[in-house]
Amino acid sequence: MFKRMLSAFGVGGPSVDTVLDSPHATPGQVVTGQVRIQGGSADAEIGQVVLSLVTRVEVEHGDHEYGGVSEFLRVVVAQGVRVAAGQPVSVPFQLPIPWETPITAVGGGQLPGMTVGVRTELVIAGAPDKGDLDPILVHPLPSQDAVLNAFGQLGFQFRSADVEAGRLHGVPQELGFYQEIEFFPPGQFAGQIQQVELTFVATPHELYVILEADKRGGMFSSGGDSFGHFRATHQEAQGTDWASAINGWLAQIAQRGHANPAFGGHNPAFGGQPGYGQPQHGYPQHGGHHDPYGQHGHHGGHHRSGPGMGTVIAAGAAGVVGGMVVGEMMDDMFEDSGGDDFGGE
Repeated sequence: MFKRMLSAFGVGGPSVDTVLDSPHATPGQVVTGQVRIQGGSADAEIGQVVLSLVTRVEVEHGDHEYGGVSEFLRVVVAQGVRVAAGQPVSVPFQLPIPWETPITAVGGGQLPGMTVGVRTELVIAGAPDKGDLDPILVHPLPSQDAVLNAFGQLGFQFRSADVEAGRLHGVPQELGFYQEIEFFPPGQFAGQIQQVELTFVATPHELYVILEADKRGGMFSSGGDSFGHFRATHQEAQGTDWASAINGWLAQIAQRGHANPAFGGHNPAFGGQPGYGQPQHGYPQHGGHHDPYGQHGHHGGHHRSGPGMGTVIAAGAAGVVGGMVVGEMMDDMFEDSGGDDFGGE
C-alpha cells in the first residue's frame, strides 16, 4: 500500500506503510510483515500499533440483507513507539490466521464475492487512526481442497460465495459467522436440485463439512432443504473419495425427496465408523432460511485446487465479477463502512 500520512500530527507528520511478506495465507498459519513508519518534520509518539483481520459479512433482518465489515481478529503489535524526525521505524509482526477464516482463493484465483484484509490502526493520543487495508488470499487447507476438487470432478458449477452472520448447530464454531460457497448441481440433478451450498468449519485437528441441498418442488413432491453434516480428521479428509460420497448423497436426495442419512451410517472411507450424526432438521433459522455452516483446517503453504475446480470457479466468476481485480474488490467492499460493526449498505 502507499504510505499514508498520519493526520493526527498535522502537516509534516509521520507516514505509515504496512508491507506483507506475502499476500498468501491459509487458516492456522501466520501472516508476517512490517509496519514501516517514516518520521516527519518533528519527533512523534504513537501509542499503539494495532493490526486486525476484517471481512465482509451479510446480516439478515427479516426479508432484508445488509452487508457490513466485521473485525474478527485484533492484535496490538507495538506500544509507545517513538518516531524521531526524519527517521524510519520498522515494526515487525506475526498475525495468526484463525481456523475459521473464510477462503478467498481457489484454483489459483480470487474467489468471487470473498475478501479478507489486514487493517492497520494507529492509536495516537488515545484516538484511533484507521487505514491501510491490505488484502490477503486465504487458500484452502489440503483437507478442504479434497472436498472442493470433488465438486469440480462431479461437474458442479460455481454460483456465488459469501459470509453470513450467525451460529451453527452441532459444530465447534468460534467466530460469529460462517462461509457459504454455492454451486449449481451437476446436469443429472439439475431438474431435481436447485443448488448445493458448502460450508467448512475447521479446528486444528478436524474438518467439519456441511452441505445443504435445495430441492426443487414438483407436481407430486414438495421442495425443501436436505443437510449433510460430516466430520473427519484432516488426514482422513484428504484420503476420502468425496466425489463418490457427494454424488451418492445427491442421488439419495433426488430419489427420496426428503432429508436422508446423507453422510451418516458406516462410511468405509472413515474406517467404518459411523458418520457424524444424521441429517438434522433442527438447524437454527435466521432471516427465513436454514443455516448450517462454518469453516477450516491445517497445512503449510498455499495450494491450488485439483483438476476442474479452478475452471469451475473461473467460469462462474466470469458472470459475477467480470474483469474486477483484487484491489478493486477490496475498495468496493470496504468503502461503505468505517467501523468494526456490521453496517448498513
